[in-house]
Amino acid sequence: MEYRRFGRTELQMPILSCGGMRYQQAWQDCPMGEIAQDGQKNLEATIRRSLELGINHIETARAYGTSEMQLGQILPTLPRDEMIVQTKVETTPDPDEFLKRFETSMEYLKLDRVDLLGMHGINNQERLDDVVKPGGCLEVARKLQKQGRVGFVGFSTHGSCEIITKAIETDEFDYVNLHWYYIFQNNWPAVEAATKRDMGVFIISPSDKGGMLYDPPKKLVDLCQPLSPMAFNDLFCLSRPEVHTISIGAARPTDFDEHIKALTYLDRAGETIAPIIVRLDQVMVETMGQDWVDHWQTSLKYNDTPHGVNIWVMLFLRNLVLSYDMVKYGKMRFNLFGEGEHWFPGDKIESKDQLKAIDFSCALTGNPFAEKIPDYLCETFDMLHGQQVKRLSQS
Repeated sequence: MEYRRFGRTELQMPILSCGGMRYQQAWQDCPMGEIAQDGQKNLEATIRRSLELGINHIETARAYGTSEMQLGQILPTLPRDEMIVQTKVETTPDPDEFLKRFETSMEYLKLDRVDLLGMHGINNQERLDDVVKPGGCLEVARKLQKQGRVGFVGFSTHGSCEIITKAIETDEFDYVNLHWYYIFQNNWPAVEAATKRDMGVFIISPSDKGGMLYDPPKKLVDLCQPLSPMAFNDLFCLSRPEVHTISIGAARPTDFDEHIKALTYLDRAGETIAPIIVRLDQVMVETMGQDWVDHWQTSLKYNDTPHGVNIWVMLFLRNLVLSYDMVKYGKMRFNLFGEGEHWFPGDKIESKDQLKAIDFSCALTGNPFAEKIPDYLCETFDMLHGQQVKRLSQS
Protein backbone atom coordinates (compact mmCIF):
# COMPACT_ATOMS: atom_id res chain seq x y z
CA MET A 1 0.00 0.00 0.00
CA GLU A 2 1.10 3.52 -0.72
CA TYR A 3 0.21 6.53 1.40
CA ARG A 4 -0.23 10.21 0.67
CA ARG A 5 -0.25 13.20 2.97
CA PHE A 6 -3.95 14.02 3.50
CA GLY A 7 -3.58 17.75 3.14
CA ARG A 8 -3.22 19.90 6.23
CA THR A 9 -4.39 17.08 8.49
CA GLU A 10 -0.86 15.66 8.02
CA LEU A 11 -2.38 12.18 8.22
CA GLN A 12 -0.65 9.55 6.09
CA MET A 13 -3.66 8.32 4.14
CA PRO A 14 -3.68 5.01 2.24
CA ILE A 15 -4.48 5.65 -1.41
CA LEU A 16 -7.29 3.09 -1.13
CA SER A 17 -9.88 3.56 1.63
CA CYS A 18 -12.32 1.04 3.09
CA GLY A 19 -15.75 2.58 2.57
CA GLY A 20 -18.49 1.29 4.85
CA MET A 21 -21.57 1.60 2.65
CA ARG A 22 -21.91 -1.99 1.42
CA TYR A 23 -20.80 -4.54 4.00
CA GLN A 24 -23.48 -3.81 6.60
CA GLN A 25 -26.58 -5.96 7.01
CA ALA A 26 -29.33 -3.34 6.87
CA TRP A 27 -29.93 0.25 5.80
CA GLN A 28 -31.97 0.99 8.92
CA ASP A 29 -30.88 0.77 12.54
CA CYS A 30 -31.83 -2.42 14.30
CA PRO A 31 -30.84 -4.16 17.55
CA MET A 32 -27.49 -5.94 17.46
CA GLY A 33 -29.31 -9.15 18.27
CA GLU A 34 -30.96 -9.02 14.84
CA ILE A 35 -27.63 -8.97 13.01
CA ALA A 36 -27.02 -12.33 11.36
CA GLN A 37 -23.91 -14.11 12.59
CA ASP A 38 -22.69 -14.78 9.05
CA GLY A 39 -23.15 -11.12 8.14
CA GLN A 40 -21.16 -9.93 11.12
CA LYS A 41 -18.39 -12.43 10.37
CA ASN A 42 -18.26 -11.14 6.80
CA LEU A 43 -17.91 -7.53 7.97
CA GLU A 44 -15.16 -8.42 10.41
CA ALA A 45 -13.32 -10.45 7.78
CA THR A 46 -13.60 -7.49 5.40
CA ILE A 47 -12.07 -5.11 7.96
CA ARG A 48 -9.28 -7.52 8.81
CA ARG A 49 -8.49 -8.01 5.12
CA SER A 50 -8.45 -4.24 4.66
CA LEU A 51 -5.92 -3.80 7.44
CA GLU A 52 -3.80 -6.70 6.16
CA LEU A 53 -3.50 -4.83 2.87
CA GLY A 54 -2.47 -1.62 4.63
CA ILE A 55 -5.87 0.01 4.01
CA ASN A 56 -6.13 1.50 7.48
CA HIS A 57 -8.68 4.23 6.67
CA ILE A 58 -12.05 2.87 7.76
CA GLU A 59 -14.92 5.11 6.65
CA THR A 60 -18.61 4.93 7.52
CA ALA A 61 -21.60 7.19 8.24
CA ARG A 62 -24.58 7.54 10.55
CA ALA A 63 -26.74 7.20 7.41
CA TYR A 64 -25.31 3.78 6.55
CA GLY A 65 -27.77 1.80 8.66
CA THR A 66 -26.11 -0.86 10.81
CA SER A 67 -22.61 -0.12 9.50
CA GLU A 68 -21.49 1.81 12.61
CA MET A 69 -23.08 -0.66 15.02
CA GLN A 70 -21.44 -3.63 13.33
CA LEU A 71 -18.09 -1.86 13.15
CA GLY A 72 -18.39 -1.21 16.87
CA GLN A 73 -18.10 -4.95 17.46
CA ILE A 74 -14.61 -5.08 15.95
CA LEU A 75 -12.93 -1.65 15.93
CA PRO A 76 -12.32 -1.55 19.71
CA THR A 77 -10.46 -4.86 19.46
CA LEU A 78 -7.98 -3.53 16.89
CA PRO A 79 -4.90 -1.31 17.40
CA ARG A 80 -6.52 2.12 17.51
CA ASP A 81 -3.36 4.10 16.77
CA GLU A 82 -2.89 2.17 13.53
CA MET A 83 -6.28 3.16 12.09
CA ILE A 84 -7.81 6.32 10.66
CA VAL A 85 -11.52 6.18 11.46
CA GLN A 86 -14.00 8.48 9.73
CA THR A 87 -17.71 8.80 10.18
CA LYS A 88 -20.11 11.26 8.61
CA VAL A 89 -23.16 12.84 10.20
CA GLU A 90 -25.87 14.34 8.03
CA THR A 91 -26.27 18.08 8.41
CA THR A 92 -29.45 19.54 9.85
CA PRO A 93 -30.88 23.01 10.58
CA ASP A 94 -30.99 22.00 14.27
CA PRO A 95 -27.46 21.74 15.73
CA ASP A 96 -28.79 19.84 18.74
CA GLU A 97 -30.09 17.15 16.39
CA PHE A 98 -26.69 17.05 14.70
CA LEU A 99 -25.01 16.52 18.09
CA LYS A 100 -27.53 13.82 18.98
CA ARG A 101 -26.73 11.99 15.74
CA PHE A 102 -23.00 12.28 16.44
CA GLU A 103 -23.46 10.81 19.93
CA THR A 104 -25.36 7.89 18.42
CA SER A 105 -22.48 7.30 16.02
CA MET A 106 -19.95 7.24 18.84
CA GLU A 107 -22.13 4.96 20.95
CA TYR A 108 -22.40 2.49 18.08
CA LEU A 109 -18.72 2.69 17.09
CA LYS A 110 -17.67 2.21 20.74
CA LEU A 111 -14.86 4.72 20.27
CA ASP A 112 -13.86 7.76 22.30
CA ARG A 113 -12.65 9.64 19.23
CA VAL A 114 -12.94 9.70 15.45
CA ASP A 115 -10.02 10.97 13.42
CA LEU A 116 -12.25 12.49 10.72
CA LEU A 117 -15.79 13.83 11.05
CA GLY A 118 -17.61 14.66 7.84
CA MET A 119 -20.52 17.05 7.48
CA HIS A 120 -22.58 14.61 5.41
CA GLY A 121 -24.49 15.90 2.41
CA ILE A 122 -23.54 19.53 1.73
CA ASN A 123 -25.38 19.24 -1.56
CA ASN A 124 -26.96 22.68 -1.94
CA GLN A 125 -26.79 26.23 -0.60
CA GLU A 126 -29.36 25.55 2.12
CA ARG A 127 -27.29 22.67 3.49
CA LEU A 128 -24.12 24.75 3.39
CA ASP A 129 -25.83 27.59 5.23
CA ASP A 130 -27.06 25.21 7.95
CA VAL A 131 -23.49 24.12 8.56
CA VAL A 132 -21.63 27.43 8.64
CA LYS A 133 -24.26 29.72 10.24
CA PRO A 134 -23.50 31.00 13.76
CA GLY A 135 -24.43 28.23 16.18
CA GLY A 136 -24.74 25.71 13.33
CA CYS A 137 -23.36 22.21 12.83
CA LEU A 138 -19.81 23.46 12.31
CA GLU A 139 -19.75 25.11 15.73
CA VAL A 140 -20.85 21.79 17.25
CA ALA A 141 -18.00 20.04 15.44
CA ARG A 142 -15.48 22.62 16.69
CA LYS A 143 -16.58 22.02 20.28
CA LEU A 144 -16.14 18.29 19.76
CA GLN A 145 -12.63 18.97 18.46
CA LYS A 146 -11.76 20.96 21.58
CA GLN A 147 -13.02 18.06 23.67
CA GLY A 148 -10.65 15.72 21.82
CA ARG A 149 -13.46 13.62 20.38
CA VAL A 150 -12.88 14.69 16.76
CA GLY A 151 -9.58 15.07 14.96
CA PHE A 152 -10.37 16.95 11.76
CA VAL A 153 -13.57 18.23 10.17
CA GLY A 154 -14.48 17.89 6.50
CA PHE A 155 -17.55 17.48 4.37
CA SER A 156 -19.03 15.04 1.88
CA THR A 157 -21.04 16.12 -1.11
CA HIS A 158 -23.07 15.03 -4.11
CA GLY A 159 -23.64 18.66 -5.02
CA SER A 160 -22.68 20.76 -8.01
CA CYS A 161 -19.14 21.95 -8.55
CA GLU A 162 -20.32 25.46 -7.70
CA ILE A 163 -21.64 24.44 -4.27
CA ILE A 164 -18.59 22.29 -3.53
CA THR A 165 -16.28 25.16 -4.38
CA LYS A 166 -18.29 27.57 -2.21
CA ALA A 167 -17.95 25.19 0.73
CA ILE A 168 -14.22 24.83 0.12
CA GLU A 169 -13.75 28.59 -0.12
CA THR A 170 -15.15 29.10 3.37
CA ASP A 171 -11.77 27.65 4.44
CA GLU A 172 -13.58 25.95 7.33
CA PHE A 173 -12.89 22.36 6.31
CA ASP A 174 -9.80 20.16 6.45
CA TYR A 175 -10.88 17.72 3.73
CA VAL A 176 -13.58 16.94 1.20
CA ASN A 177 -15.30 13.74 0.02
CA LEU A 178 -16.49 14.26 -3.57
CA HIS A 179 -17.17 12.58 -6.90
CA TRP A 180 -14.55 12.76 -9.64
CA TYR A 181 -13.56 9.99 -12.05
CA TYR A 182 -13.20 9.30 -15.77
CA ILE A 183 -16.86 9.49 -16.77
CA PHE A 184 -17.50 12.53 -14.55
CA GLN A 185 -14.71 15.09 -14.48
CA ASN A 186 -16.78 18.24 -13.90
CA ASN A 187 -15.66 18.58 -10.29
CA TRP A 188 -11.99 19.05 -11.12
CA PRO A 189 -12.13 22.83 -10.38
CA ALA A 190 -13.30 21.90 -6.86
CA VAL A 191 -10.36 19.50 -6.48
CA GLU A 192 -8.03 22.31 -7.53
CA ALA A 193 -9.68 24.68 -5.05
CA ALA A 194 -9.21 22.12 -2.27
CA THR A 195 -5.58 21.62 -3.24
CA LYS A 196 -4.97 25.38 -3.11
CA ARG A 197 -6.19 25.33 0.51
CA ASP A 198 -4.17 22.21 1.36
CA MET A 199 -7.27 20.13 2.04
CA GLY A 200 -7.42 16.36 1.92
CA VAL A 201 -9.16 15.04 -1.21
CA PHE A 202 -11.12 11.77 -0.95
CA ILE A 203 -12.84 10.47 -4.11
CA ILE A 204 -16.06 8.63 -3.25
CA SER A 205 -17.81 5.85 -5.15
CA PRO A 206 -15.43 5.60 -8.13
CA SER A 207 -16.56 2.05 -8.90
CA ASP A 208 -20.32 2.45 -8.45
CA LYS A 209 -21.34 6.01 -9.29
CA GLY A 210 -18.26 5.95 -11.53
CA GLY A 211 -20.00 3.49 -13.86
CA MET A 212 -20.99 0.28 -12.00
CA LEU A 213 -17.53 -0.92 -12.94
CA TYR A 214 -17.94 -4.17 -11.01
CA ASP A 215 -20.41 -5.16 -13.77
CA PRO A 216 -19.14 -3.43 -16.92
CA PRO A 217 -20.47 -3.93 -20.46
CA LYS A 218 -18.25 -5.88 -22.86
CA LYS A 219 -17.58 -2.81 -25.00
CA LEU A 220 -16.14 -0.96 -22.02
CA VAL A 221 -14.09 -4.01 -21.02
CA ASP A 222 -12.59 -4.19 -24.50
CA LEU A 223 -11.81 -0.47 -24.59
CA CYS A 224 -9.99 -0.58 -21.25
CA GLN A 225 -7.62 -3.43 -22.12
CA PRO A 226 -5.13 -4.46 -20.75
CA LEU A 227 -6.80 -3.20 -17.56
CA SER A 228 -10.26 -3.86 -16.24
CA PRO A 229 -12.54 -0.79 -16.29
CA MET A 230 -12.29 -0.72 -12.50
CA ALA A 231 -8.49 -0.77 -12.48
CA PHE A 232 -8.37 1.85 -15.23
CA ASN A 233 -10.62 4.17 -13.24
CA ASP A 234 -8.53 3.66 -10.09
CA LEU A 235 -5.39 4.63 -11.96
CA PHE A 236 -7.14 7.53 -13.67
CA CYS A 237 -7.96 8.98 -10.24
CA LEU A 238 -4.69 8.12 -8.51
CA SER A 239 -2.49 9.34 -11.36
CA ARG A 240 -3.30 12.86 -10.12
CA PRO A 241 -1.29 13.81 -7.03
CA GLU A 242 -4.11 16.16 -5.99
CA VAL A 243 -6.15 13.02 -5.21
CA HIS A 244 -5.10 11.45 -1.93
CA THR A 245 -7.39 8.44 -1.62
CA ILE A 246 -10.30 6.70 -3.35
CA SER A 247 -13.06 4.72 -1.70
CA ILE A 248 -13.36 0.97 -2.10
CA GLY A 249 -16.92 0.12 -1.12
CA ALA A 250 -16.14 -3.46 -0.25
CA ALA A 251 -19.03 -5.79 0.52
CA ARG A 252 -16.75 -8.79 1.15
CA PRO A 253 -13.02 -9.42 1.62
CA THR A 254 -12.40 -10.35 -2.03
CA ASP A 255 -13.71 -6.97 -3.24
CA PHE A 256 -10.29 -5.45 -2.64
CA ASP A 257 -8.52 -7.81 -5.05
CA GLU A 258 -9.03 -5.98 -8.34
CA HIS A 259 -8.08 -2.65 -6.81
CA ILE A 260 -4.87 -4.10 -5.43
CA LYS A 261 -4.01 -5.36 -8.92
CA ALA A 262 -4.35 -1.79 -10.19
CA LEU A 263 -1.65 -0.62 -7.80
CA THR A 264 0.96 -2.74 -9.58
CA TYR A 265 0.73 -0.19 -12.41
CA LEU A 266 0.81 2.89 -10.20
CA ASP A 267 4.44 3.80 -10.84
CA ARG A 268 3.63 3.99 -14.55
CA ALA A 269 -0.01 5.01 -14.30
CA GLY A 270 0.20 7.87 -16.78
CA GLU A 271 1.70 5.87 -19.61
CA THR A 272 -0.61 2.90 -18.87
CA ILE A 273 -3.87 4.81 -18.99
CA ALA A 274 -2.95 7.26 -21.77
CA PRO A 275 -3.81 4.95 -24.71
CA ILE A 276 -7.01 3.84 -22.95
CA ILE A 277 -8.11 7.45 -22.53
CA VAL A 278 -7.39 8.06 -26.22
CA ARG A 279 -9.58 5.09 -27.19
CA LEU A 280 -12.42 6.07 -24.88
CA ASP A 281 -12.36 9.68 -26.00
CA GLN A 282 -12.16 8.66 -29.65
CA VAL A 283 -15.14 6.32 -29.40
CA MET A 284 -17.28 9.05 -27.86
CA VAL A 285 -16.28 11.51 -30.59
CA GLU A 286 -16.96 8.94 -33.32
CA THR A 287 -20.35 8.13 -31.77
CA MET A 288 -21.57 11.54 -30.71
CA GLY A 289 -19.58 13.91 -32.94
CA GLN A 290 -16.81 16.32 -31.92
CA ASP A 291 -19.12 19.32 -31.82
CA TRP A 292 -21.48 17.56 -29.43
CA VAL A 293 -18.65 16.36 -27.17
CA ASP A 294 -17.20 19.87 -27.00
CA HIS A 295 -20.41 21.83 -26.51
CA TRP A 296 -23.33 19.71 -25.26
CA GLN A 297 -23.00 21.06 -21.71
CA THR A 298 -23.25 24.69 -22.75
CA SER A 299 -25.62 26.57 -20.41
CA LEU A 300 -26.62 23.33 -18.64
CA LYS A 301 -26.01 22.65 -14.94
CA TYR A 302 -25.93 19.33 -13.12
CA ASN A 303 -28.48 20.33 -10.48
CA ASP A 304 -30.68 22.61 -12.57
CA THR A 305 -33.94 20.77 -13.28
CA PRO A 306 -36.35 22.89 -15.32
CA HIS A 307 -39.89 21.46 -15.04
CA GLY A 308 -38.34 18.86 -12.72
CA VAL A 309 -36.43 17.28 -15.62
CA ASN A 310 -32.68 16.98 -15.06
CA ILE A 311 -31.55 17.69 -18.61
CA TRP A 312 -27.84 17.50 -17.84
CA VAL A 313 -28.01 14.05 -16.25
CA MET A 314 -30.24 12.66 -18.99
CA LEU A 315 -27.86 13.78 -21.74
CA PHE A 316 -24.87 12.56 -19.73
CA LEU A 317 -26.45 9.09 -19.49
CA ARG A 318 -27.31 9.13 -23.19
CA ASN A 319 -23.64 9.79 -24.00
CA LEU A 320 -22.53 6.79 -21.94
CA VAL A 321 -25.15 4.41 -23.30
CA LEU A 322 -24.55 5.26 -26.95
CA SER A 323 -20.76 5.41 -26.65
CA TYR A 324 -19.95 2.58 -24.26
CA ASP A 325 -23.13 0.45 -24.01
CA MET A 326 -23.48 1.42 -20.33
CA VAL A 327 -27.18 0.52 -20.27
CA LYS A 328 -27.28 -1.01 -16.78
CA TYR A 329 -25.62 2.03 -15.28
CA GLY A 330 -27.87 4.32 -17.27
CA LYS A 331 -31.02 2.55 -16.09
CA MET A 332 -29.85 2.51 -12.49
CA ARG A 333 -29.30 6.29 -12.49
CA PHE A 334 -32.28 7.26 -14.68
CA ASN A 335 -34.79 5.31 -12.62
CA LEU A 336 -33.52 6.96 -9.46
CA PHE A 337 -35.16 10.23 -10.53
CA GLY A 338 -37.83 11.19 -8.03
CA GLU A 339 -36.18 9.28 -5.16
CA GLY A 340 -32.82 11.02 -4.83
CA GLU A 341 -33.93 14.30 -3.21
CA HIS A 342 -30.98 16.69 -2.89
CA TRP A 343 -28.56 13.78 -3.30
CA PHE A 344 -29.65 13.23 -6.93
CA PRO A 345 -31.83 16.04 -8.25
CA GLY A 346 -34.59 15.51 -10.80
CA ASP A 347 -38.22 14.40 -10.72
CA LYS A 348 -39.50 11.06 -11.93
CA ILE A 349 -40.45 11.14 -15.61
CA GLU A 350 -43.69 9.27 -16.09
CA SER A 351 -43.91 9.15 -19.88
CA LYS A 352 -42.45 10.36 -23.13
CA ASP A 353 -45.61 12.40 -23.64
CA GLN A 354 -44.70 14.31 -20.47
CA LEU A 355 -41.39 15.30 -22.06
CA LYS A 356 -43.00 16.20 -25.39
CA ALA A 357 -45.43 18.54 -23.66
CA ILE A 358 -42.68 20.63 -22.06
CA ASP A 359 -41.26 23.72 -23.70
CA PHE A 360 -37.55 23.56 -22.79
CA SER A 361 -36.55 26.59 -24.86
CA CYS A 362 -35.86 28.89 -21.90
CA ALA A 363 -33.72 26.24 -20.22
CA LEU A 364 -31.68 25.72 -23.40
CA THR A 365 -30.92 29.34 -24.22
CA GLY A 366 -27.36 29.53 -25.49
CA ASN A 367 -27.02 25.82 -26.11
CA PRO A 368 -26.09 25.10 -29.77
CA PHE A 369 -28.21 21.94 -29.74
CA ALA A 370 -31.34 23.55 -28.30
CA GLU A 371 -33.58 22.35 -31.14
CA LYS A 372 -32.36 18.75 -30.96
CA ILE A 373 -32.19 18.23 -27.20
CA PRO A 374 -35.95 17.70 -26.65
CA ASP A 375 -35.78 14.75 -29.08
CA TYR A 376 -32.65 13.46 -27.36
CA LEU A 377 -34.47 13.52 -24.02
CA CYS A 378 -37.26 11.41 -25.50
CA GLU A 379 -34.67 9.02 -26.92
CA THR A 380 -33.09 8.71 -23.48
CA PHE A 381 -36.47 7.94 -21.95
CA ASP A 382 -37.02 5.15 -24.49
CA MET A 383 -33.61 3.63 -23.74
CA LEU A 384 -33.64 3.81 -19.96
CA HIS A 385 -37.16 4.06 -18.54
CA GLY A 386 -38.09 1.15 -16.33
CA GLN A 387 -38.90 0.18 -12.77
CA GLN A 388 -38.11 2.96 -10.33
CA VAL A 389 -35.18 2.36 -7.97
CA LYS A 390 -34.32 3.88 -4.62
CA ARG A 391 -31.14 5.23 -3.12
CA LEU A 392 -29.32 2.53 -1.19
CA SER A 393 -30.02 4.29 2.10
CA GLN A 394 -33.76 4.07 1.34
CA SER A 395 -33.64 0.32 0.73
